Amino acid sequence: MINNNKRISIFKMLKTVVPIAFLTCPLYFIFSSILGVFHGVSFGVNTFMTQKFFDMVANTIKMKGEFKNVVYMTILLGIVLIINQILNGLSNFASMNLVKKITGSMNKIVNEKSGKIRAIYFENPKFLDDINKAKEGVTASVEIVIVIVLLLTFYVPYFIFMGIYLYKLKPVLAFSIILIFIPVALTQFVRVKVFGDLEDEAAPLRRENNYYESCMVEKEYYKETRILGIFGYFKDLHLKSLRLLNKKIWKAERKVDFIEIGMSIVTLLGYASVLYLLFRALMQREISIGAFGAVFASVDIMFSIMKEIICSHIGELTKGLGAVRNFIRFLEIPEETGEAINIDTFDIVMNDVSFIYPYAKNKSLNSVNLKIKENETIAIVGENGAGKTTLVKLIMGIYMPTEGTVKIGNVDTKKASMKSLYKDISCVFQKYQRYKMTLKENVVIGYVDGDDKYIENNFEDSICKSDLDVNKKSFPNGYETMLSREVDGVDLSGGQWQRVAIARGFYKNHKMIVLDEPTAAIDPIEETKIYKKFSEMAKGNTAIIVTHRLGSAKIADRIVVMDDGKISEIGSHEELMESSGKYREMYDAQREWYVR
Repeated sequence: MINNNKRISIFKMLKTVVPIAFLTCPLYFIFSSILGVFHGVSFGVNTFMTQKFFDMVANTIKMKGEFKNVVYMTILLGIVLIINQILNGLSNFASMNLVKKITGSMNKIVNEKSGKIRAIYFENPKFLDDINKAKEGVTASVEIVIVIVLLLTFYVPYFIFMGIYLYKLKPVLAFSIILIFIPVALTQFVRVKVFGDLEDEAAPLRRENNYYESCMVEKEYYKETRILGIFGYFKDLHLKSLRLLNKKIWKAERKVDFIEIGMSIVTLLGYASVLYLLFRALMQREISIGAFGAVFASVDIMFSIMKEIICSHIGELTKGLGAVRNFIRFLEIPEETGEAINIDTFDIVMNDVSFIYPYAKNKSLNSVNLKIKENETIAIVGENGAGKTTLVKLIMGIYMPTEGTVKIGNVDTKKASMKSLYKDISCVFQKYQRYKMTLKENVVIGYVDGDDKYIENNFEDSICKSDLDVNKKSFPNGYETMLSREVDGVDLSGGQWQRVAIARGFYKNHKMIVLDEPTAAIDPIEETKIYKKFSEMAKGNTAIIVTHRLGSAKIADRIVVMDDGKISEIGSHEELMESSGKYREMYDAQREWYVR
């Protein structure tokens, strides 16, 4: 989990996020930076050329110059202004593209990091908050990078140019413009603390709010929401969490805004003082009329730019520092480690295995001992909550035991890397994914090989094993049929989708395959047919079937009966029926399901 108490300095933030941004697209990053420098200098050149233009006009009026020189200077000033606008457009375009590239890269890093963290973390709601914070931190991290780039490549060159220019005209002008912005700059330090604390409080509320919204509008929920008449219920929850979230945001914004208003008044008085100094210098003939006109016109621009830097860019930067810290803390979460071990055999041995979920009071599995032989077909049965799915996740190495050991081919799952464990394992879970892709893409997404011929052969075989009927009525474009009406495709029934998911599981090359109740939407007799076919196809592989329908378990070599986190019985169907234990009790209760 993220350690929210760990302090992270601004220097460390920059040291982390800036290299990530630069390595996303080094050449484009450099190009955008160079463009920013020219853009910033062009604003200073505008002021300098404006002074020259005004001075030449004044001299011409006094008959000290020729009119044609004014025309030449007008053309030259026009060219400078046009170049400035071109650089402005190019710089904005480059910055927007840079934001998209960096955002995509950082989101990819968050996703890849999530894939390297132990699966058990996802059972902890605090970790889900951490992911939410990290995603918000991506946006804040991109903003901080762009602000740094703007400061160094646009604002710094501009103010260096203007500082030298004003200092040569009258030194006090250069110093006074800097001093009037110190009060505003100080307020930004307040933002760091206020909005850092806000982000920690807002993340769980934001995730809760998004969930209630999805319950109202997303396809997965809206049918049930409307039929049961609970739209209003979720609407009230959504509004309640939204009000609470907005209340916290308003409290933070109000606190900072009151301070900024006071500092802005001080800055405004300083602005008036600069204009007075400028006018006084003109009256005392310390600067020319052209310099007065150029500086008078540019002071407002400088004031706006400095206000933009401090109140907008640096203000947003400090506001998002809390989110950036969360992004960096997320990247520092320990990843699942393990050696790259080649697992040759799929004999599975569990010794005194116990497991407890985060923040749970009771163990989901308690002192489980189990041996599965390679190429054996095992069925795991039991009532809801007996620990079937948890047992399977431990066997596959998705979860690690709290106590005891799980070995696959003499390899301890705690010592092997995820890639080593999952390489030759395929599975179909009850909550499978319905990808808005073509039928073929939905199947082959599980495992892609570079050999196209192999893919075609394996694909056809997987469709056959799943017993999916690819007919013109359901799949008008055959294997290329898009499986979602939302993307101009078709909708499938629950049973058809389950067969697609099963085909996906078969498609991946495997030495062990697990079916964890993926046939819940299929009637018991059809389910038994699928499992019988599965048993035939799975010969030569270790196979595990998890089901609460005991008629399907008869196909297994052995049946493992789970009860309250423990193994109560193990044996063939016939052996367990003779023992008159838990298995027979459940089977007799379901017997009528399998009568033809």
